[in-house]
Amino acid sequence: MQKNSTLRLIKDNKKPLKGKILVIDDDVANCRTLQFHLQSLGYTVEIAYGVNDGLEILKKLNPDLIICDIQMPGKSGLEALPEFKSLNPDVHVIMITAFHDMETTIQAMQNGAEDYIHKPIDIDELNDCVDRIFSRLNKNVINTINGNIKLNTPYTMIGRSRAMKEVFKTIGLVASSPVTVLINGDSGTGKELVARAIHQSGNNCNGPFVAINCAALVETLLESDMFGHEKGAFTGAVTKQLGKFALAENGTIFLDELGELSLTTQAKLLRVLQEKEFTPLGSKQSQKTNARVIAATNVNLPEKVIAGTFREDLYYRLKVVTISLPPLRERKEDILDLIQVLLHRINMQIHRNVTHVTEDVLSCFQNYDWPGNVREMENVLAKAVALCPNNTITLDLVGDVCAVAEEKKEGTSYQDLARLSLDDVEKLHVKRVLDATNWHRGQTCDILKISRPRLRRMIKNYNLVAPDGAHVDDDNSNEK
Repeated sequence: MQKNSTLRLIKDNKKPLKGKILVIDDDVANCRTLQFHLQSLGYTVEIAYGVNDGLEILKKLNPDLIICDIQMPGKSGLEALPEFKSLNPDVHVIMITAFHDMETTIQAMQNGAEDYIHKPIDIDELNDCVDRIFSRLNKNVINTINGNIKLNTPYTMIGRSRAMKEVFKTIGLVASSPVTVLINGDSGTGKELVARAIHQSGNNCNGPFVAINCAALVETLLESDMFGHEKGAFTGAVTKQLGKFALAENGTIFLDELGELSLTTQAKLLRVLQEKEFTPLGSKQSQKTNARVIAATNVNLPEKVIAGTFREDLYYRLKVVTISLPPLRERKEDILDLIQVLLHRINMQIHRNVTHVTEDVLSCFQNYDWPGNVREMENVLAKAVALCPNNTITLDLVGDVCAVAEEKKEGTSYQDLARLSLDDVEKLHVKRVLDATNWHRGQTCDILKISRPRLRRMIKNYNLVAPDGAHVDDDNSNEK
């Protein structure tokens, strides 16, 4: 097979951070050209003309990065990837190939490759990949594995803030009592976790925990879901079905989004709380229940009482004990611990081992207001873990949060933005992403989802100037 060893060299005055690189390619000319180029940038570079020689050098050199061709005589680069990772789990790998098939790309990324570059090698693309990897290696990272936090269950709650400590105290006081509990809090603050913590710490912990989302079903289906129905009670009721109150016998029933209940269903729920009994749809026989009731809402129930859309007597039946969960923006001191717990949960779910975040990611998270609270943070981290090529989450993997956090840090509000033109908003956002990445154009393009030529045009058109000390790519390309 004919090898294409063309490497388009462009003058590049960048001064990247030093590191050790191993290049493995049976194309001697390509191997030596890569070595010369990377050494000119200040890296220590060793070369090997086959996988076996590369494995021996790997043991001695302990490189930070391996750049490896895929198709070589004998063992291929794809076959060698697991061996690279076995010998050095922390090594980063860039694969190079003359082929453009999807299957090979997928296999390389699944086997632990950091990136994938096609021949003839574009020096900008190579430099971006190498810079991105070494900028990560030289970031201060935070290990989120903390032995002081116990991760006993998937529903572990953590918090060192005063507000969360008060929540924990209240849970401890009410858990052993059968009183009804009303949990208030914005969407995503963890109301169900509080309900589960009360259940697991209470006398009925051996019974079932049954949850109902009161906003998820129309009224007739919700009543059937809560109280059950007899065969023939309504069209489609072909068999008898037990409701959640019956299923929660000797346990806990959790009514989430309670504020969405209709007045009719509210009246039936009030009877359950008062009489400890309910009647399935289509039945004339009531049934007793001893299930503990915990309710939650993200709306202001007193306002709904005043408006006449929520029963006052039901409200007072529910709020025997009230627990108010603070939004995440009011307990920023809990963020690092939350990152640990959420990463542990995500790693278990998708079988990854991402255990570190860079300091600038933590700073970004602490400057962001998290309108979706803990649930939003979990979604952001889940996406970052899925796309993370190693064990460390870096700023480019949480770009959207970073941009908003930077806007807040600089004091620009949405009201201020509303007075700007579309070009002004674009200029402001591009500048902030450039500053957030220390003017690393590869990372900026990844965050903005644009090409390098387009970013160059924006920098020129908006007269953007890098601050002193920024990592600026040399711009001698003729790309338009």
